[in-house]
Amino acid sequence: MKLTNRSIVAANKELNWVEKLYLPAIVKGMMITFSHIFKKKATVKYPEQIRPIAPVYRGVHVLKRDEQGRENCTACGLCAVACPAEAITMDAAERQKGEENLYREEKYAARYEINMLRCIFCGLCEEACPKDAIYLTDRILPSNYARDTFIYGKDILVEGITPEGRVDISKRKKDYHMNT
Repeated sequence: MKLTNRSIVAANKELNWVEKLYLPAIVKGMMITFSHIFKKKATVKYPEQIRPIAPVYRGVHVLKRDEQGRENCTACGLCAVACPAEAITMDAAERQKGEENLYREEKYAARYEINMLRCIFCGLCEEACPKDAIYLTDRILPSNYARDTFIYGKDILVEGITPEGRVDISKRKKDYHMNT
């Protein structure tokens, strides 16, 4: 019984002796392989040659400082709440007398850690921060075999005080403020 009249009869054609050797198919495959030798390679030799990174690339985090070299983070916890991967943990502390040159506000993050293995680099932490303290940079996360080296504390995240230690986020900041 035939259900539809759209069925196609498959031909079972007998191969001749040249086709049975599969030489035409092998030659055709070798020609395709040979043509790829002269094409431009898609890969780069990474340490020696670096590809340009898009300005909207989200890489390693940085905790910014103000013009006087004080930390911007006030340990409000909005970045940790906004993080969908729950990668950010922090402990707040009160600023003591004599620490006015270290911290901008009365409250600061005594411990600020990001688990880079959990982070999905979504950028919600920098959107949630009211003090412009955290940004994602264009730096690539280095690889490692030890899991405990991927928990970044303030020693890694806070940018340096000297102008050489500062991280340029002007492109990222400009793009962020244009979209809001």
